Order: sequence, then C-alpha cells, then structure tokens
Amino acid sequence: MKIVKIVLSVLFVLFAVVQLNDVDPWAWVALYIYVALLFGLSAAGRNHKYATIGGLALVVIWMATLLPDFINWVNMGMPTITGSMKAESPHVELTREFLGLLIVGIALGWLFISGRKA
Repeated sequence: MKIVKIVLSVLFVLFAVVQLNDVDPWAWVALYIYVALLFGLSAAGRNHKYATIGGLALVVIWMATLLPDFINWVNMGMPTITGSMKAESPHVELTREFLGLLIVGIALGWLFISGRKA
C-alpha cells in the first residue's frame, strides 16, 4: 500500500508539472500538489483525515460547477475531446477539467477509505 501511495504522489506531482504550460495553471497546480502531499504524507504513515475530506469537498463543489457542461457534452453524443491538445471549443476544455477532477476525487476517496482502515 505504501508503494502505491508513493507512486500516486509522484504521479500527481507530474500532473502538476504538465499543467504549467496551460492557460490557467495555478488552480490545477495547487490542487495536484495538494493531493501529492496528502499521498506522500499518508505513505509516511501520517494520514490527514480532515485535509483529505476538505480536498474531496473542494473537488465535488468544483465538479458541480462543471456538471452542466459535462452533461451537455454527453448530450452532444460525446464528440472526441482528444483530437488535439488545444481546446478549439469550450466543451473540450470543460469536459477535460471535469474528468480531471473526477480522477482527483476518486484518488482522494480511495485515500480517505484506505486511511480509515489503517
């Protein structure tokens, strides 16, 4: 379990680095570094239940703001969002953001559950 948490910590740091060339990097970099720190601390045996819950709450609220755009994308027949790295239309960027937050939410949910079992 410790190795998985270390790998996830490193992975979220890499996610943060990749965001540096985005148009709006700072919120994403902060989120990914926050998650990386939580995983790193948990790997070291220091689970922070309330920090994990707070991060999860933030992600759920952020996802709620993007949910209408995600639903719109689904209603459009889920056109490709991977055609190019440049988002030519708003649904591409907003859907990618929603799915990125979903990944973070799943990771934080798993971290919370695994922290409770420890």
